[in-house]
Amino acid sequence: MNALQNELGPYGLVVLGFPSNQFGKQEPGQNSEILPALKYVRPGGGFVPNFQLFQKGDVNGAKDDALAPLLQNACPPVAEEFGNPKNLFWEPLRNHDIKWNFEKFLVGPDGVPVMRWYHRANIAVVKNDIIAYMRLVFLEQDLLCAI
Repeated sequence: MNALQNELGPYGLVVLGFPSNQFGKQEPGQNSEILPALKYVRPGGGFVPNFQLFQKGDVNGAKDDALAPLLQNACPPVAEEFGNPKNLFWEPLRNHDIKWNFEKFLVGPDGVPVMRWYHRANIAVVKNDIIAYMRLVFLEQDLLCAI
């Protein structure tokens, strides 16, 4: 995500991160512990995100963040099946739920979600999809300016 922010940020891409502990309890710490854990534990090696990280919250289930259902319902689910239910910490399970950490969404400049990627999607595919979308948006803007 850092590389995408560096490369495409000058063209308007803004990467946002939403930590959650609902997937295998992978984010157990307090909000104040998230950045140090990233830097020193996982991935470690001095990693510091260059994008906005929000407060940890629920992205699925009865207590989900208000933004999450808007994203989930605007784009088709990335997979029909869930992983091992023993590693999922929310209820009820819904088809459009985020299936695992690092699932990605692209939201257009108008605030409308336009794409969604599986958590294991190759980042090169994600990047190419974003570039194609940005080219389309820039082309539409140029056409509107020409009218």
